[in-house]
Amino acid sequence: MSNVVVLDNGGGFIKAGQGGERNPAVVIPNCLYRPLTSKKFLHPTTTFSSSPDDLTSAAIRRPIDRGYLINPDLQRDIWSHLFTSLLHVTPSSSSLLLTEPLFSLPSIQRSTDELVFEDFGFSSLVVADSPSLVHLYETSCRPCGLVSEAQCSLVVDCGFSFSQAAPVFQNITLNYGVKRIDLGGKALTNYLKELVSYRAINVMDETLLMDDVKEKLCFVSLDVERDLQFARKHGKDNLFRCTYVLPDGVTHTKGYVKDPEAAKRHLALTDGASSSEAIETKNETDQLGAMDKTAERKRVDLTKNEFDLTNERFLVPEMIFQPADLGMNEAGLAECIVRAVNACHPYLHPVLYQSIILTGGSTLFPRFVERLEKDLRPLVPDDYQVNITTQEDPILGVWRGGSLLASSPDYELMRVTKAEYEELGSARCRRRFFR
Repeated sequence: MSNVVVLDNGGGFIKAGQGGERNPAVVIPNCLYRPLTSKKFLHPTTTFSSSPDDLTSAAIRRPIDRGYLINPDLQRDIWSHLFTSLLHVTPSSSSLLLTEPLFSLPSIQRSTDELVFEDFGFSSLVVADSPSLVHLYETSCRPCGLVSEAQCSLVVDCGFSFSQAAPVFQNITLNYGVKRIDLGGKALTNYLKELVSYRAINVMDETLLMDDVKEKLCFVSLDVERDLQFARKHGKDNLFRCTYVLPDGVTHTKGYVKDPEAAKRHLALTDGASSSEAIETKNETDQLGAMDKTAERKRVDLTKNEFDLTNERFLVPEMIFQPADLGMNEAGLAECIVRAVNACHPYLHPVLYQSIILTGGSTLFPRFVERLEKDLRPLVPDDYQVNITTQEDPILGVWRGGSLLASSPDYELMRVTKAEYEELGSARCRRRFFR
């Protein structure tokens, strides 16, 4: 099939493009938004961070919740804009490779098939799950690596809606070993909104703004107890204090970090560093930073609406690792990985621990890999090695795997044509996708 549209339909972003390409042609939020200056919901044409519009208090409608399609009509509207205005493809002469979360309900699968074949009229369809596509892409990137030789990996996907650990063997996801926790980027943003609203300023309606705060300022702590002690200090002794300036709608329509250099001071802390060592490191950093600061940055502008962040910066990503500390009845990510491995055959355990692949936007927090390895090591038998690999681009990894699959000879054998769908129905056709 020469004209294959690869569509990674995530809860946060849609990644779409032609099969065989390295990068998707379009990456847009999977939602409609309505800024205060508009009376109707608009289609995003780019990521919100790149948009010139003032998105303060913008309302958002999403077709996907907790990873699953809940509003097919809204998804149809978004896809229609995507195919006609952005990708410029003709569905009737194209095949579609679509990603879908594991354990999707039959009713949701039927709604998806109706969208693809009846509403848009694609000539054929292939449905794939994200762990198998990530595994496929990693084997192609490292043909001599352990993942390629053993044909076995454990894909840890921390996305917008949820996080899951999925063992993959010979490019087939082992459904009985998949473990999922309902914590993702959306839950982290909501938690950050609650913290800031309680301590500083009401931002409960500023979802897009707090997404930007989370991406720019949050990081993973390697020693939470130590960092909480530092966060209690006042003035310059607090390594984590930084200021975020809210947009005013006149001079700037985007929020920004007031002092980006001060926001990076936490990187000077190493795992296990004592208080005295950390203070010495801080003083050295302050002396170097003071030489570069301009007089304008030192001046306090009381006309700007801004708030300070301290321990919120590392307590928000901490949800993924210790959700029980925040009152949530969920396992942490390290425990989730161990449960996924233990559900598989014992012969696979050492290989799975040595071939952990991280994907998803929530893995982009600084020191995410180091913290996961630190939490995982005590739970794993001593004679097993733990090796965690991060994808080159965790957000695009699934799409790139789909692009490889679309250009492979196996694609022709996997696809379901529109004629087969009309003759056999959704349930019979789905069996071809190993559901």
